[in-house]
Amino acid sequence: MENNFKSGFVAIIGRPNVGKSTLMNQLIGQKIAITSKKPQTTRNKIQTVYTCDEGQIVFLDTPGIHKAKNKLGEYMVNVAERTLKDVDVALWLVEPSTFIGAGERHIAEQLNKSNLPVILVINKIDTVKKEDVLAFIDAYRKILDFAEIIPASALRGQNTQDILDSILKYLPYGPAFYDEDTVTDQPMRQIMAEVIREKALHALDEEIPHGIAVSIDSMKERKKGNITDIEATIVCERESHKGIIIGKQGAMLKKIGSNARYEMEQMLERQVNLKLWVKVKKDWRDSDFLMKNFGYDKKEV
Repeated sequence: MENNFKSGFVAIIGRPNVGKSTLMNQLIGQKIAITSKKPQTTRNKIQTVYTCDEGQIVFLDTPGIHKAKNKLGEYMVNVAERTLKDVDVALWLVEPSTFIGAGERHIAEQLNKSNLPVILVINKIDTVKKEDVLAFIDAYRKILDFAEIIPASALRGQNTQDILDSILKYLPYGPAFYDEDTVTDQPMRQIMAEVIREKALHALDEEIPHGIAVSIDSMKERKKGNITDIEATIVCERESHKGIIIGKQGAMLKKIGSNARYEMEQMLERQVNLKLWVKVKKDWRDSDFLMKNFGYDKKEV
């Protein structure tokens, strides 16, 4: 790589449903999407990487920053706000509107504290009149000193190239963090494993859940059709637990599987074909190797 190559980390910030994943798919679609194997990415932020001749952008797709209603919500908000400490640029996605609510003001405060260059993307401009866009820009310009403001439509791919060019402007010079052809999906697998575990916990009796872990054995997107095949194993500590998890004529396992599949499809925005197995591994909680294998950090358990 020559000396004029740039590389750095970008947090995609925005309230839930503002189009973060659509934008991500649009930006990454034409190039390569990868997710990192770093342990701290587990269960929080998805990383995707865009590589071109000028540089490499590592996107951290944060969970939406919002006012938390429950524990999981709090966790996700903390993760999103912590992410700001690890990046070079913040990309903030908003709806096209002159009304700036409390949620957006909360995000503006967080961004203001961070001292990062902030690129504002006013998304979904395909849904509004062209002449209104200036008013939206004007309303937002008053609440934060943005590096740039870009009206765009992630869905239609409008101005998405401008977003990439703009990000590259603010990244430091340096070598790529990832090979161009590295492809791994560790964090996504971790999230899918977590979904299965959560559904199992809901469906099972009190005494078993702590003794289960889930490993994703394979996760593949089919070339044709919008389908992901996932094979996973629920690991428990005792033979008697295995029987309970499978249930009468497999009824319990079916219930866990269909609940998990429904949620996976919402998250991945595609059809999921899920196959579940149950295995006994005695004392897996006392094995560092197995703990790591199931995505747990010994210190946190």
